[in-house]
Amino acid sequence: MKLYNTETKTKSEFEPINPEHVTMYVCGPTVYNYCHIGNFRPPVVFDVLARVLRAKYPKVTYARNITDIDDKINAAAAEQGVDISVISEKFTQAYHDDLDVLGVLPTDVEPKVTEHVTDIHDQIQSLIDGGHAYAADGHVLFSVGSYEGYGELSKRDPEELLAGARVDVAAYKKDPGDFVLWKPSEDDQPGWDSPWGRGRPGWHIECTAMAAKHLGESIDIHGGGNDLVFPHHENERAQSTCSHGKKYVNYWMHNGLINMNQEKMSKSLGNVLLLKDLAKELPGEVIRYVLLSAHYRAPLDWSDDAVQQAKSSLERLYGALRKMAHLEVPNDIGNQIPAAFDAAMSDDLNTPKALAELFALAKLANTSDSDDQKIKIKAALLQSGYWLGLLQNDPEAWFAGDSDDSDVSEIEGLIAQRAEAKANKDWARADEIREILARKNVVLEDGPEGTVWRIES
Repeated sequence: MKLYNTETKTKSEFEPINPEHVTMYVCGPTVYNYCHIGNFRPPVVFDVLARVLRAKYPKVTYARNITDIDDKINAAAAEQGVDISVISEKFTQAYHDDLDVLGVLPTDVEPKVTEHVTDIHDQIQSLIDGGHAYAADGHVLFSVGSYEGYGELSKRDPEELLAGARVDVAAYKKDPGDFVLWKPSEDDQPGWDSPWGRGRPGWHIECTAMAAKHLGESIDIHGGGNDLVFPHHENERAQSTCSHGKKYVNYWMHNGLINMNQEKMSKSLGNVLLLKDLAKELPGEVIRYVLLSAHYRAPLDWSDDAVQQAKSSLERLYGALRKMAHLEVPNDIGNQIPAAFDAAMSDDLNTPKALAELFALAKLANTSDSDDQKIKIKAALLQSGYWLGLLQNDPEAWFAGDSDDSDVSEIEGLIAQRAEAKANKDWARADEIREILARKNVVLEDGPEGTVWRIES
């Protein structure tokens, strides 16, 4: 399996630290509000990677954190007059609900910052002891100048970074580029006791402390969006390397960001789509398909055309599965994932190419006359679809959409009446029933094995 590494800017063979146990950490959300569609590209992309890794390695431990200490959470809690836990718990649950809509599997570990303050203290102290951090005016800061490798991940010149930082430099900083590991809290702000006074952690130290706690001092894969390369991941890399004296991450992976109709998503432009609102209009699987339709490293343009294409694509794939619904796949059929699909997924998660292989399978299913071959094709579609987190629903339920049981019964009853009318050569009644169903957005497809239907939104 080959993965692209942001640090080396090359795609190379994935060689885990321990082939018996792969470790992966992905930056999760700061839970102060509902998440927009752009927040969900990383969890979907790395959910796919975790599925592929689990198929190829004996054990995988995947951690994705929850940031529940943050000034935005503090502000929301103060505005509502509640404890920060009220805000963070509400929006953590909302985040989990959104992940369920997208078919994202639970991670092995979901560390929360509030549960790791002691671990953060320990790592800060190790940096102070090693001469890489210093306490000043209630703060503790990382000394960027103490680490020669600073800037290597983001490919930024440390001198240029320092020059850019020399604006409104805090008096307690020894150097403009130094960043906060611990900061003091006012009496009316959430805070924790520490050797440096009551306060709260800086953002960057949180992830390195949690990663070390749950995955070890060196990990195989660290993921997140391109917007995290600098400063967050650059600072994580510096902290962990200096704290433990060893390489922090072997493979840094970053996904491209999402544009809305070729424009950057932003509140000022009013084009931010919340997942919870989007899910009221679209099945979660359609949203997930769009998120996987472009290579994860490339920018993704969210548009009505992309959504429509995803709907049509899933209809084709589920249509092939529906035609094979009468064929049972034996539990002992074994691995039927096609070599071409495996190769695409093993080539730095080339999901567009992998999706093309699914359509090749669907075409083969539609042209095959052999039930034995169709059973293998059906197994291949389901097993391959699982790697992508697609095609795991019942085809009939997928085509029924949001229809409840009474709607389904009514639709199937009308289809049965239409079949009877056609058998009696009552073409006028058959056409009338088709029109009744069309007004309900029910599309009929007549075939050799009878009539199938779907709801068209």
